[in-house]
Amino acid sequence: MTDDIKSLKEHLKRGQRILGFDVGTKTIGLALSDISFTIATPLDTIRRTKFGKDVEILRALVEQHKVGAFVIGLPVNMDGTEGPRCQGVRQFAKNLEERLPLPTVFWDERLSTAAIERMLIDADRSRKRRAELVDKLAAAYILQGALDRMGG
Repeated sequence: MTDDIKSLKEHLKRGQRILGFDVGTKTIGLALSDISFTIATPLDTIRRTKFGKDVEILRALVEQHKVGAFVIGLPVNMDGTEGPRCQGVRQFAKNLEERLPLPTVFWDERLSTAAIERMLIDADRSRKRRAELVDKLAAAYILQGALDRMGG
């Protein structure tokens, strides 16, 4: 695992994609890059159950979409410190790496969910519809930031 998004491309084979994660306690929002690493698209939201079951869903998505790397949003505090949520996400990533050993980069996700919530409110989405969309859209927001830094 690394924080260096620029070196991630070196680990990817032609035609592979990057899977972006917004890891929450109840759900995991997922987004997928295109093969040119330019655009992040919301993919799905997984309701978390047992870790083993979650990994099997992720394994199937990795195979289906030819995923070669992960970008995982890291919920850093506004002052730049890491709290219990970061520890939980880091542990999730460590456990995931043991079962799906792909190159993984953490990406600072400060304000991603808030930005998506604002966008959905501005788009006049109902509270229920926002709840359905926010996790995978936040994952796309996180992944898009990483792709932009990576330089396509």
